[in-house]
Amino acid sequence: MKEIERKFLVTSEAFKELAFKKTRIVQGFLNTHPERTVRVRIKGTEGFITVKGIGNETGASRFEWEKQITVSEAEALLEICEPGTIDKIRYEVKATNHIFEVDEFFGENQGLTVAEVELHEEQEKVKIPCWIGKEVTGETKYYNSQLSKQPFKTWNDEN
Repeated sequence: MKEIERKFLVTSEAFKELAFKKTRIVQGFLNTHPERTVRVRIKGTEGFITVKGIGNETGASRFEWEKQITVSEAEALLEICEPGTIDKIRYEVKATNHIFEVDEFFGENQGLTVAEVELHEEQEKVKIPCWIGKEVTGETKYYNSQLSKQPFKTWNDEN
């Protein structure tokens, strides 16, 4: 129940040609408290509810619990979520021994593309593909829970 991942900005669309899977995701948040978030997600034809805890000092590791629910349950829960829905397409791209999940955002977060790679341990070595840019692991403004409240299109140079 521990998630270890690194997060990066994406600098080009080259990943799309390499993707072996593409899935639409719509999600909302029942709770966006920084110490615990509760997410409701429809991923393709499946529904999920997820609880995430606060990240460690690097932001790479945190508690995560996820349970599959029906799409109709997810749709009902999305109706009572906090304002701000995340709409994105997730591309899965294999790069050496890792799979990068690349999220291309739409709606109020259009223009933002972020890649995440899950790790077995925090110090694990990762070969970074050429379409990856700045690392943003631990930068809370890139958390989906925060993007639902302060979307990418509202950012200015100070954000």
